[in-house]
Amino acid sequence: MIFENLKPQVETIISNEQKTVDERLLEICELLEKHIKYYNWVGFYFKNGDKEELKLGPYVGEPTDHTIIPFGKGICGQVAVSNQNFVVPDVSAQDNYIACSITVKAEIVVPIFVNGENIGQIDIDSNTPDPFTEADERFLEFVCAKVAEIL
Repeated sequence: MIFENLKPQVETIISNEQKTVDERLLEICELLEKHIKYYNWVGFYFKNGDKEELKLGPYVGEPTDHTIIPFGKGICGQVAVSNQNFVVPDVSAQDNYIACSITVKAEIVVPIFVNGENIGQIDIDSNTPDPFTEADERFLEFVCAKVAEIL
């Protein structure tokens, strides 16, 4: 499975202290986008200081206007409140969806916890309808746990 092959690469990226945190996060985005064919936009959002909003961090894919997302708004904003993974097989069926691109068909968002606090998330858009499985969730939980180690 591709996820098992990517785990050691994620660990290598995370452990490279010669690079900044943002450089390592960008490298993870690039790794996932390159090797998982249905990951078309990969990025991180983080809690913006004391504000009830998320701020866009490193990402790869089409540019987005959504650099700030209020808590509760869109899929990412809902995950900031719920502290739960959110898998959206069909974004057109979601009432509270913020469209980034007309090509996006599905989205998965997994929160990042540091000391039990939801401080951010990984957000992945796919141009493929309903591509995400439980294996994606478990892999992205692994990625988020590794990312949490350097935050």
